Amino acid sequence: MDYIKGLNDRQQEAVLHTEGPLLILAGAGSGKTRVLTHRIAYLIEKKGVFPGNILAITFTNKAANEMKERVANLLKGNVEDIWMGTFHSVCVRILRWNIDKIGFERSFSIYDRDDQITLMKDCIKELNLSKEYYKERSILSTISSLKDSMTSPDSYINENYSDYYSRNVGELYALYEKKLKQSNALDFDDLIIKTVELFKANPQVLDYYQKKFRYIFVDEFQDTNKSQYELVSLLAQRYKNLCVVGDDDQSIYGWRGADITNILNFEKDFPNTKIIKLEQNYRSTQNILDV
Repeated sequence: MDYIKGLNDRQQEAVLHTEGPLLILAGAGSGKTRVLTHRIAYLIEKKGVFPGNILAITFTNKAANEMKERVANLLKGNVEDIWMGTFHSVCVRILRWNIDKIGFERSFSIYDRDDQITLMKDCIKELNLSKEYYKERSILSTISSLKDSMTSPDSYINENYSDYYSRNVGELYALYEKKLKQSNALDFDDLIIKTVELFKANPQVLDYYQKKFRYIFVDEFQDTNKSQYELVSLLAQRYKNLCVVGDDDQSIYGWRGADITNILNFEKDFPNTKIIKLEQNYRSTQNILDV
């Protein structure tokens, strides 16, 4: 199959540029998913890359399933070995095999929101703080933001020591982490930061996954936060075959810790980056394009 047939010049260029860091700036409706799926298929069929050496990360399960379906159609199957999923699902797979190396058991639980609220109620009670003043959901939201930015309880306490409320939030954060560990549990945000912690603490584990993932794809790169960027950067250090797709005009997760500088600083962090702009819109009507 000709994997560049029907693609415009820029799309073809993105598919054929297989080695080294690649930043694809893709406007709305510019066919970025098509480029990603054709590029994966091209690597496997034309370049002889083993599917298990490809990691493709998206932000939602729906997007991951759609990408897998499209690649399967292009390759007539042959996609089971590709690691394709969300940041969190990829990290769960890695942690299930390796989390014992950072002091947890492999049978760890993943706490949902209700579990977290119950645990935080226990923390507030144990520290004898006012339930009226310290609201579980608000505290958990703060902790989530701190984890996304990779800020530890001690760092937060030290930075806010003179502020009574914030210092207590830091103490709650520390106790919450302690209780999670005692229960052999992680919350949703932990899935990424514990994987980063694992890689930093165990060079052998990092080396294994760096060698395994020779080609890495990240969709919606403008919505990555600090911990997600750190994870991808660590994995890509050996081969530098990191292809990220994003649009600095479409970042929608600023409230969830998304850091637009990840896309703006990509060239600096990965020298010799090839930049390709997909600017032709195939989705919108002519009236919208004219505006």
